[in-house]
Amino acid sequence: MDWEIRPAGLTDLLLRLQRDYPGTVLVITESGAAFDDTPDENGFVHDDDRTSYLAAHLNAVADAQAKGADVRGYFAWSLMDNFEWGHGYDKRFGLVRVDYDTQERTPKQSALWYRDAISAWRAAQ
Repeated sequence: MDWEIRPAGLTDLLLRLQRDYPGTVLVITESGAAFDDTPDENGFVHDDDRTSYLAAHLNAVADAQAKGADVRGYFAWSLMDNFEWGHGYDKRFGLVRVDYDTQERTPKQSALWYRDAISAWRAAQ
């Protein structure tokens, strides 16, 4: 979508919010980006760009936490491809691909990576 992607900006924002509003608990409720998702012959989407986006932004949150930001949640936008007010069905943000003709849902590479990242985080706690 030609939006600037700058994960360090998320770290900076979280630290500024913590500094300006001490004691505030922070939760990132929507974090995602649309990329050109092209399914293979089985409907699977190898979405390296989205996977990298998620990894970089989770690292940005971890950096902010390490520097004192009280971040207690991070939610990817969006679970599934859906209708976007500004772009209709043209842009796909989801971790799960929706075939709009059949309504079949197929987890993308990013969904599998996100699942594994959450599992690894939980195991480390």
